[in-house]
Amino acid sequence: MKNSKNQTILITTVGWAIALLIFFPIFWMFLTSFKTEEMAISSPPLWIFEPTLQGYRDIMSRVNYLSHMWNSIFIAGGASLLSILISVPAAYAMAFYPTKRTQDILLWMMSTKMMPAVSVLLPVYVIFQKLAIIDNALAMIVIYTLMNLPITIWLIYSYFKDLPTEVMEAGRLDGMTLFQEIRFLVLPMSLPGLASTGLLSIVLCWNEAFWSLNLTTTNAAPLTQLIATFSSPEGLFWAKLSAASVLSVAPIMVLGWFSQKQLVRGLTFGAVK
Repeated sequence: MKNSKNQTILITTVGWAIALLIFFPIFWMFLTSFKTEEMAISSPPLWIFEPTLQGYRDIMSRVNYLSHMWNSIFIAGGASLLSILISVPAAYAMAFYPTKRTQDILLWMMSTKMMPAVSVLLPVYVIFQKLAIIDNALAMIVIYTLMNLPITIWLIYSYFKDLPTEVMEAGRLDGMTLFQEIRFLVLPMSLPGLASTGLLSIVLCWNEAFWSLNLTTTNAAPLTQLIATFSSPEGLFWAKLSAASVLSVAPIMVLGWFSQKQLVRGLTFGAVK
């Protein structure tokens, strides 16, 4: 009994230590955003200081924050929705009508995530340039969709595989068409999984920086582009950079906080029968 209690204390302590280690950079970024540039680079670091909103005021006067925010929402939301719309029929076909090559296809799709994005930057940039769609929000939705498709298809496929096939068979015996089966049986039963997949896709799109920095400038620039504007050849403006980072990550952190139960429920969907 004593060993079990000690083990629980040890696990709890380790868990808290890891959580604090992960949270500390976010806390320090938040703290630095309320400093002046001189305070931000002081050595040793200042823990007690008079907070200022100068960094936030400089950002609001220099850039159009709401425009960047809208671009992030539009691109992340549009790409996630498009990913789900494409992934559902693909995952349905592989889950309920598998072939001997289904697993090979899934492994091949996931293997594409291991390819460095920079290796395809040049051809993608040339295509965008020829089509005159550089700095275009709709084009960025397409790129982000292609980036997330392997993950969304794999996740939705896993959720579909855990659905009871007896329910689908009963629906077919009752004369349900393929569309009716997907709409009235498959989608409602896998709603937690679809919701968590959509949330994960939004987070991945929101945090994506490589493509936004290389394919956008002003019109379609999301919040990741906003952060990059506060680095210059003269150096990094740590206070303004921290303030821009707080403004960029705050919306997605709030979304994650309010949807954490749905996200965990979806990620564990089908784990316990």
